[in-house]
Amino acid sequence: MVRLEHANLVVTDFGPTLSFLKAAFPHWRVRGRGKGTWSGKPREWLHFGDDEFYIALSDNGEGAPRDLKGHQPGLAHLAFEVSDIERLIQRLEAAGHEISNPGAPTEHRRNVYFIDGNNIEFEFVEYFSDDPAEKNRYD
Repeated sequence: MVRLEHANLVVTDFGPTLSFLKAAFPHWRVRGRGKGTWSGKPREWLHFGDDEFYIALSDNGEGAPRDLKGHQPGLAHLAFEVSDIERLIQRLEAAGHEISNPGAPTEHRRNVYFIDGNNIEFEFVEYFSDDPAEKNRYD
């Protein structure tokens, strides 16, 4: 078995990303938080998720985030499969977040992108088929 257990994001401020994630995933919670040092620099961290997966946030970021329209190496976005993309869009828009990219819907899926207040891009996708050949078709 292989599964992603968590993603660790470094930000300058928890607030914008935590607010975004709370709107996207209202069933998630802060699982833990603490203080420490990382490579000699003090930081606060928190884990936001459920019992199976979480996003770790550390507040010791320095410098500007990656230009999402550029071609610098680094994380482009995190993608989550959701069961009701319309409800998710409504929650995020009600919390003040705008769609950054409407995605490229197909007959078997719909996806959409948002950028949080720390310039981290999130993709959400809803599949309308359980057939891998249909889910993974790119034409």
